[in-house]
Amino acid sequence: MSGKKKSATIIGVPLDFGASKRGASGGPAAIRRCNLIEGLEALDVEVTDAGDLAVPKAAPAAKGKLKNGAAILKVCSALEKLTYEAVANGSTPITLGGDHSLAVGSVSGVARAHRDKGRKVGLIWVDAHADMNTPDSSPSGNVHGMPLAHLLGMGSRDFARLGGFAPKVDPRNVVLIGIRDVDRAEAVNIRSSGVRVFSMQEIDRYGMGVVTEQAIDMAGDGTAGFHLSFDIDSVDPGNAPGTGTIKRGGLTYRESHLLMELVADSERLVGLDLVEVNPLEDTQNATAVLASELIASALGKNIY
Repeated sequence: MSGKKKSATIIGVPLDFGASKRGASGGPAAIRRCNLIEGLEALDVEVTDAGDLAVPKAAPAAKGKLKNGAAILKVCSALEKLTYEAVANGSTPITLGGDHSLAVGSVSGVARAHRDKGRKVGLIWVDAHADMNTPDSSPSGNVHGMPLAHLLGMGSRDFARLGGFAPKVDPRNVVLIGIRDVDRAEAVNIRSSGVRVFSMQEIDRYGMGVVTEQAIDMAGDGTAGFHLSFDIDSVDPGNAPGTGTIKRGGLTYRESHLLMELVADSERLVGLDLVEVNPLEDTQNATAVLASELIASALGKNIY
């Protein structure tokens, strides 16, 4: 294990108009309240809290194939600069959401910082949904269902080329974990993209340990490391009710922690998103508490 002290930069993104159901804008504050920073400092992580990005309080008019696209792109552009700066300063950016559309900004900044040094990054995407719709394939036009497609260079040119280049990640270094709800047209994008998918069926068959170790190997192959984008709806709603798009049959409490623990053990994490925490849908703050715990596990908290 490395003896170098870890550094993390917390960035809140109270964005929720990439989704149909409002409320994820309260996610960053809810996660922070659950002893996030204190927990990381107890792990001897040097924490910088960059505060929250400025996000419009009310959604603009939501119409078309890319609902609220201009406003979301502005938020993602600001976030891209912050995650770029964090990596350039030797810190691991931890982005708190907020809906998953923000990942276009967080991953783009991390990828650009490493690209400047001649390196590429991998991406592990943990989600109940594949988030690989494009404006043409999406049945809703909600941008939180499109970020992975944009990071792979598909869909809207403005989103795909955020930061000045596309794609942000090589599909051979992209792994989806936990998907169980995919639109028909989106499935075509998945199959043609070349990314590796471990659906809930594979997790049930092989176990989370095997799946995570393979994902880390794939995302880390020939890269500077990998960005982990974790949507809390990947977890079964029995353990994480506080999210906008619940789907039964998700990860257990221990499966989600094991994934994060193995990520920490790999020492290859270069960026982390924890998104779609919606306090308005939560029960006794259970989802925000879990989100805070999962971030700690990803940064090195062990059972003993």
